[in-house]
Amino acid sequence: MKVIDVQVQGIKHTHMEAARFRSVATEDHASVQIASARGLEMAMPQIQDAGITAEQLMMRGNMLTPYNVLGRLPTGAYGAVPEKQVENLVADLLDSLERPTVKRPRYHIVHLASEMAPVAKVGGLGDVVTGLGKSLQKRGHRVEVILPKYKCMDVSVVKNLKKLNKQFYSYYDGAMHKNIVWTGVVEGLWVYFIDTLHPKNFFGRERFYSEPDDFDRFTYFSRAALEFLLQFGKRPNIIHCHDWPVAMAVPLHRSIYAGLGLDSKIAFTCHNFEHQGVGSMDSLASSGIRFKDHIKKDHFKDNLVPDKINLLKGGLLFSDFVTTVSPTYAKEVVTQEGGAGLHTTINSVSKKFHGIVNGIDEKVWNPATDPHLEFHFSEDNLTNKQLIKNKLRQRLGLQIQENGEAERPLVCCVSRLVPQKGVHLLRQAIFHTLARGGQFVLQGTSPIPAIQEEFDDIARQFENHPHIRLVLRVEENLTHNIFGAADIFVIPSMFEPCGLTQLYSMRYGAIPVVRKTGGLADSVFDVDCEAVPLEKRNGFTFINPDEQSVSDALDRALDYYNERKQWWKELQHTVMRIDFSWDAAPVDQYIDLYERAVDKAHNATFTPIA
Repeated sequence: MKVIDVQVQGIKHTHMEAARFRSVATEDHASVQIASARGLEMAMPQIQDAGITAEQLMMRGNMLTPYNVLGRLPTGAYGAVPEKQVENLVADLLDSLERPTVKRPRYHIVHLASEMAPVAKVGGLGDVVTGLGKSLQKRGHRVEVILPKYKCMDVSVVKNLKKLNKQFYSYYDGAMHKNIVWTGVVEGLWVYFIDTLHPKNFFGRERFYSEPDDFDRFTYFSRAALEFLLQFGKRPNIIHCHDWPVAMAVPLHRSIYAGLGLDSKIAFTCHNFEHQGVGSMDSLASSGIRFKDHIKKDHFKDNLVPDKINLLKGGLLFSDFVTTVSPTYAKEVVTQEGGAGLHTTINSVSKKFHGIVNGIDEKVWNPATDPHLEFHFSEDNLTNKQLIKNKLRQRLGLQIQENGEAERPLVCCVSRLVPQKGVHLLRQAIFHTLARGGQFVLQGTSPIPAIQEEFDDIARQFENHPHIRLVLRVEENLTHNIFGAADIFVIPSMFEPCGLTQLYSMRYGAIPVVRKTGGLADSVFDVDCEAVPLEKRNGFTFINPDEQSVSDALDRALDYYNERKQWWKELQHTVMRIDFSWDAAPVDQYIDLYERAVDKAHNATFTPIA
């Protein structure tokens, strides 16, 4: 069969654009394009240390394997392609141009992340990846997600999970390592799970994070994800990276993969500047990054510990634009106190730094349809909320209202138990609610042994108490029922990049009591603040991170609940009608940034920063 050598630089731009908009079904069953040995050698500068040269890699069956060289492979970035395949590509392009009324995705967007709800969720990051992805797809964009294939992920929520018969090698720490790719659909989004067959079994663990080699695990995944895109012929317009675990993909793309034809624009979202991915300077070389005039080792130096590198810093410097998850948090992190050591770096990229508040997925968080709830209610009819409250009390062994007894307010919190969340204030809220005649339900876990032990002690203290219950485990069904049952939701964070629980609580008619910081300040406005328009007032806020302040805010909420019943019901109706969905505004802000990035010439606005 006659073949045609196709050089990356020789493919016309229109061909590449057409490839971007192929349907998922077509692309996933098409021939997989694999980088040639020459292209791999360009991408893996330190491979000689492994004893296998890049030219000793070729396709054998369905995977890249070492072989004894008998002759050189084609020198283009891609090998020989059958003539018929090229003809089909051109025919598809011409056909699409002749059918202008056919709707096609505007952008192909690939999210690289370490979490995605509900398959691999630890915190709000997982909810954001799924919610934003679904909203973008709803707008007609083509969205895919790349995740590690964790041993501990919930495969039951993945539809049509299957292993592809194509495998690939990626470089790490002087050697080549094989990877298997699995695919499936999560919440309507196409997801690729990279099963890394590294000898250290990077993702075959019992937990997502808090492993001693997290830095190595996620650096490996970042390189493998880019290699997957390159070798499987995917050319997204946007690669959207989330948080420090995939931050290494940003400078890797600029130093290696952009030059191999993966000419995507890079979006980077930092969900929490507290976690930065700090490692040894020597570990920077393990990914095989190529240092050039505009990419120097100094760009990765941690601002607080100069002999360490900081992956989050690299993501900030080398992306096309950066977002964080609320406007107020974006202002806080440019200060010395709020930036966790990165405030000078954030200030240096201020022109491309944006604060966009998160949205929520209203198909998942909707009390009128929530499958986790036995009874449903809406902003127009709250009757069943009381039934859910009593069901939760029964489930947890709390006292239900008896004849002649006033209805006790149910104060709740669902939170990770870490210093950021104001655990000392949560403890105060529990005891103060009890003293005021309320009931309190806390659900959460802590990765910090001392904090977990402290709350285990409190849980044992109230194990059989009629009005207090601590549930120190993750259970999604219980979480939804806590939101459905709560009258008041307390969120006393020391800092909060965005926060989602205050949005969920209002969607379920629970009034938030929050510390005024970050995204909490952007979404909760005090009912007693005359400077705020009446229609925007939706909760109770406090400023100082001390026990007296949280007690005072709780007192105001409890007083309104007990003494102004009709006013409270009207407030519930009001907060439930607020549109906190991704479609309300956040997705449009992301699309605007995508458009601005794609419209600019590649690298045109990048300025090296010392």
